[in-house]
Amino acid sequence: QVQLVESGGGLVQVGGSLRLSCAASGRTGSRYTMGWFRQAPGKEREQVAAITKVGISPYYADSVKGRFTIYRDNAKNTVYLQMNSLKPEDTAVYYCAAKSTGTTYDYWGQGTQVTVSS
Repeated sequence: QVQLVESGGGLVQVGGSLRLSCAASGRTGSRYTMGWFRQAPGKEREQVAAITKVGISPYYADSVKGRFTIYRDNAKNTVYLQMNSLKPEDTAVYYCAAKSTGTTYDYWGQGTQVTVSS
């Protein structure tokens, strides 16, 4: 079992920045590929970024490329999502998730709200 706890969400103005953190506990988080997802009201959940165990070739959704950066500190069992140049359409609940193999994310955090005001 892996427990994931997100933090760092909040209210920010258009063009601002936030850094989300996801702390993993339980079975070593560094063994897992980590992803960030988001879900806005009335919309489907969207994956925005992912990073492998060793941090090579992170994935980004087209909607966040060039603005968001995912990185991890395996010594701290923490993965981060640096979000810059935020837009109102980035408003959502952001979730981190972990997977060991395959395409299915097995473990999920409780989510953190990000609101971008114009």
